[in-house]
Amino acid sequence: MKRRTYTKKVFIDPYDDLGYAKLDLHREKRKGFPEVIFAQGKTVKQVMNITARIHKFHERVMLTRVEPALARVLKRKYRTGKFHPEARVFVIGRALPKQGLVAILTGGTADIPVAEEAAVTAETIGSVVERFYDVGVAGLHRLISVRKEVNKARAIIVVAGMDGVLASVAGGLFSKPIVAVPTSIGYGLSLNGITPLLTMLNSCAPGVAVVNIDNGFGAGYIAAMINRS
Repeated sequence: MKRRTYTKKVFIDPYDDLGYAKLDLHREKRKGFPEVIFAQGKTVKQVMNITARIHKFHERVMLTRVEPALARVLKRKYRTGKFHPEARVFVIGRALPKQGLVAILTGGTADIPVAEEAAVTAETIGSVVERFYDVGVAGLHRLISVRKEVNKARAIIVVAGMDGVLASVAGGLFSKPIVAVPTSIGYGLSLNGITPLLTMLNSCAPGVAVVNIDNGFGAGYIAAMINRS
């Protein structure tokens, strides 16, 4: 198999072909941050090889869906790397300089792992993040009490399971763009996140965009881009 290569001085192709992975080493030039490694489903050897290759060309590397056993292997190799266990994110190198503000709301405490993936992502990509957890619509006064603080953000991430109504409420209350994340938290007919997904997609509140179920990374990335812009 022909090996495609990339150097900082000579740009031959925008990716490096490892056979089992084609690494987009040009992504930082296009997006402002290197390719992020989705660890779930990959072998430890694949993850370590991909990480080493990206780290060779970039100051920082971020991995998502990292289980504790893999995090221990990464930590032995990259001593200064940091594992965020609740977010299941491992970060090598310093985060980008922080600016602006992203606010993250959750409907309940059980939504926090997805929210933390979003928070760590946004922080790593260069956003200041403030967390407002367990402010769901079952006790709307909790959200009202932090309304002024939330509205200081340039972008707002809303993470909710069950009925997912918090995204619509936030869309009606706040003037900033809302990135809604349905979670797979909830009883019976929440259908592992499909019910809040449909609720968010059918929101009548303007300014609400929706990512996939449990996709905290996607929400954090988009919110950070909005914040930087």
